[in-house]
Amino acid sequence: MRTVLLVVNVILFAILLGLVLNELYLRIMAKKSATTLTEEEFKEKMRKGQIIDVREKDIFDAGHILGARNIPFPTFKQTHSSLRHDLPIFLYDQKKSLSIRTANILRKSGYTDVYILKGGYNGWTGKTKRAK
Repeated sequence: MRTVLLVVNVILFAILLGLVLNELYLRIMAKKSATTLTEEEFKEKMRKGQIIDVREKDIFDAGHILGARNIPFPTFKQTHSSLRHDLPIFLYDQKKSLSIRTANILRKSGYTDVYILKGGYNGWTGKTKRAK
């Protein structure tokens, strides 16, 4: 019985450690690849750049930030070349993790002026649009 509890505890600890390390990795990657903006900062600056929603199309159609363009994360590597280098890029997804990964792709492709919406679309209170 004690052996079973020990094994369960070790497995739970390994899972917890994996989650913590993943969160740490995402935070480091975010700082390296983009600037995280609050909603107010995002609203102020987004008019001067390209707003990119990296969520899937059906989720985008259900509601997105007004003026955003949809480039789903799974296809982003193949389609991001259509983005302009001379304008800032404002990224968001449901929370923030896909935006961080997307920002890392952009950094590796030479983009330097990249911003991420803190809290993602879930925390957005500004103007939105839905597909008809």
